Amino acid sequence: MAGTAQLNVGSKRKRWSSDNISEIMLYVWTVLVLIVTLYPLYFIVIASFSDPYAVGNGKVWLLPSGFTFDGYKELLNHPRIWIGYRNTIAYTIVGTLIGLAVNLSAAYALSRKDLFGRKTITLFFIFTMFFNGGLIPTFLTIRDFGLYDTFLVLVLPFAVGVFDIIVARTFFQNSIPADLWEAAQVDGCGNLRYYFMIVLPLSKAIISVLALWIAVGHWNSYFNALIYIKDDALYPLQLVLRNILITNQMQSDMGTGEAAQVALRLANMLRYSVIIVATIPIMCIYPFVQKYFNQGVMIGAVKS
Repeated sequence: MAGTAQLNVGSKRKRWSSDNISEIMLYVWTVLVLIVTLYPLYFIVIASFSDPYAVGNGKVWLLPSGFTFDGYKELLNHPRIWIGYRNTIAYTIVGTLIGLAVNLSAAYALSRKDLFGRKTITLFFIFTMFFNGGLIPTFLTIRDFGLYDTFLVLVLPFAVGVFDIIVARTFFQNSIPADLWEAAQVDGCGNLRYYFMIVLPLSKAIISVLALWIAVGHWNSYFNALIYIKDDALYPLQLVLRNILITNQMQSDMGTGEAAQVALRLANMLRYSVIIVATIPIMCIYPFVQKYFNQGVMIGAVKS
């Protein structure tokens, strides 16, 4: 009996040690991944407050060197910055609302088993993920529809997101019981009323996910504005920031002597300030939708 007890204690100690080692290794790995993920962002923040020569010489690692606000002062005093902010906020809000309306409606329709030709329509949607008309035909189409160089060109033609539709359709199929539709029919509820009063209130998770995806896409977009917008008053923030960086870089390249050094220093300072100014607003929104974001991604990713 004593030998058996000692054997059990030994096996428990061995298992306890093995479990602890595994847990410690898991924590160490998690910390390493966290550092690798967060340090670039942290470096950008401290570099934006540091002297650009110190950054270029590798003197900035954990704390700012030559602390200064000159980059932010120059950037925020630029006359086009606030116009770009206003335009981008408008594009993001309107574009997100239009995108949600279009993609959620299409996803709900494709999730209904009684929709005639549902699989064929889905194939047509998926086809556009791999093939499109190209830049020039798209440009000509937008111009012929009278959308070129207008506010709507950045929120209307590209509102449909096939990936968003597929994720939302999967969510509706897996999370909205079919019995709800039968019960709603008994109460005299039609398709539109069922969609707006029952389906959407039960779909806060996927709505938050799509809203975040679409909003981030509009906030970071600059290529469409570069192609379809020529009026400076309609430029989004990303295009304004791009033009500021290019202008300062050109001034530093074309200048000579002390003027060129000043322009180069300013251009290097603006690089990091631009990243912070462009990303902080959208990062402040994420904590408010994180609860729904994780839930929506996991549910929407389940194969139907």
